[in-house]
Amino acid sequence: MPDTDWACHELLLRLAGRLPDDVLWRFRDWLAGEAQPVLARALPRALLHDRIGLTDLEQRLLAEAVLQHGADRAAVSSVRGLDELPHHDYTFSPESPDRVSMGDSATVVLGATMRGRHAVGEVRSCWRQSGRGAVARRMILVTASSGHSRLTGELQRVLRALGEHDPAVEVLAPGMDLPPYHRAALAASELVCAGADADGHLVPS
Repeated sequence: MPDTDWACHELLLRLAGRLPDDVLWRFRDWLAGEAQPVLARALPRALLHDRIGLTDLEQRLLAEAVLQHGADRAAVSSVRGLDELPHHDYTFSPESPDRVSMGDSATVVLGATMRGRHAVGEVRSCWRQSGRGAVARRMILVTASSGHSRLTGELQRVLRALGEHDPAVEVLAPGMDLPPYHRAALAASELVCAGADADGHLVPS
């Protein structure tokens, strides 16, 4: 994908667990649908509205992702800086703590869709629980060597068809330096299926 698209994909990935779920999936859907000008206007406003700060790396990604697509420079420069990532209050488990899940239907469909897929490594699943007592949510974590934003959009649409209103799909590049949020999710995840590039594992086997 173009560098600006990768910068936006990486930034949205790093904002998982910080932006509201319903906002994050919509932004990813816009990126997958090549609606970058819409996203370029909306993303800085969302960061300002929710008072979400960015690290130096994330600020560089934001500028690269949105300025070329017409973002308001004043809004981009007004996003506050962070010295380090804030601590997240999520816990992760292989199975739903609520014992309520899409269960087999999601596993079967994802397996059929992604097993042996070109440029895809592992597809993994875990459940995220908020310290604020919200209902547990399924997370899908995928490693892919290309087509990250398009694959995110595709999997979001699959999960919405299965009943997930705000699907949580994290498509990672091999060897990425991941935030603590994703490292914790991966540590608790279970393998759903493997693509054609499954020699690059997300987590040690």
